[in-house]
Amino acid sequence: MPPRSTRPVDKLDDDYPAYTMGRAAEMLGTTPAFLRALGEHRLITPLRSEGGHRRYTRHQLRLAARARQLVDTGTHIEAACRIIILENQLEQARRLNEEQRTREPTS
Repeated sequence: MPPRSTRPVDKLDDDYPAYTMGRAAEMLGTTPAFLRALGEHRLITPLRSEGGHRRYTRHQLRLAARARQLVDTGTHIEAACRIIILENQLEQARRLNEEQRTREPTS
């Protein structure tokens, strides 16, 4: 059996742009226009294929799903994107604080 890291499926990590716009919209139960709007509001920036087609990662699809959840409950799309960006910043700050705490020597 080949080493795990050489299997093609291992390339499909959270940051691998594996999903076309159509497939991403289908998976989320939304429209391509919704995904484009998320890009316009700078929540997600899909990578582009050599032909210029948008390609989405699993991480981006999770963000888009969260945005859809907020929009479905009545939040304006621009506000939903801002909320998610702030949630991510807060999580990152908490992670950094925890890392800093574990590095500090206790007296």
